Amino acid sequence: MTVMQHVWIVLGVLFVLLNIGAGLIWVERRMLALWQDRLGPNRAGPLGILIVLADTLKLFFKEDWVPPFADKWVFIIAPAIVVASVLMSFVVIPFAPGIVVADLNVGLLFFLAMSSIGVYSIVLGGWASNNKYALLGALRGASQMIAYEVFMGLSLMGVVMMTGSFKLTDIVEAQRDMWFFIKQPIGLVIFFIAGIAETHRLPFDIPEAESELIAGYHAEYSGMKFGMFFIGEYLGITLISAMTATIFFGGWLGPEFLPGWVWFFTKTFAFILFFILLRASLPRPRYDQLMEYGWKILLPLVLANVMITGAVLLWLKG
Repeated sequence: MTVMQHVWIVLGVLFVLLNIGAGLIWVERRMLALWQDRLGPNRAGPLGILIVLADTLKLFFKEDWVPPFADKWVFIIAPAIVVASVLMSFVVIPFAPGIVVADLNVGLLFFLAMSSIGVYSIVLGGWASNNKYALLGALRGASQMIAYEVFMGLSLMGVVMMTGSFKLTDIVEAQRDMWFFIKQPIGLVIFFIAGIAETHRLPFDIPEAESELIAGYHAEYSGMKFGMFFIGEYLGITLISAMTATIFFGGWLGPEFLPGWVWFFTKTFAFILFFILLRASLPRPRYDQLMEYGWKILLPLVLANVMITGAVLLWLKG
């Protein structure tokens, strides 16, 4: 592949992702309205689609205020970290045969590493705000993300053992006969639960918890700095949905009457809708219940899954 082809792929991926991040604002509001039997956005443009433009303009023209008691430069840098780390994670995702920014041999490890960096955004944003509610939200977010990263990494070990590779294109190709959600149902469930906790979406939005912490770690943010946290969350939803489709549902694989990239985006969009449905359906647990659920239920389950997968693979090899 030539340098120019790489450049076009990078620009294309950035264009699609940033538009998806913005478009999900409208999609989420429309779907929540549908599931909760109300109208949703329906004034700005056809079906309320221009609400995205209205929200964007509002964020651009809001006062870009930095609290006088905040650590200014850390406060400014924190929102950029979450967007950068999520965008970097998309570098290794194969959208279709030949459409991948960097087909790394350690693609799965690179994804886990980049997703882990997002915790710095929450911790630095909460600490730099010099606000007790923001700091509490940051501490909750850090412990939640660090704990559930353990389960996320372990949930993928069964897939790695069956594939013999950390390369995402190899993982997709290994699913030509059977998708891994059939062979690794426990891994899929734990990976997706950990992904919800990583993106701190409902029911795991405990770092933000409006009823307790106002808005948590971004309580002091406004304007486009708040907008970056906002877009980072939607990109995180897209990332976890894309990785679920890639690792457990065959990525671009599907009947040949549609091109591979269509199957990939169809599967990804289905998981995005599931994220939104969870927000419409489930209540938020207490913080102690969330941590207990992780360490007392998910950890034994994911370790058992790794051991059983290893035992079956050894037995099959004789």
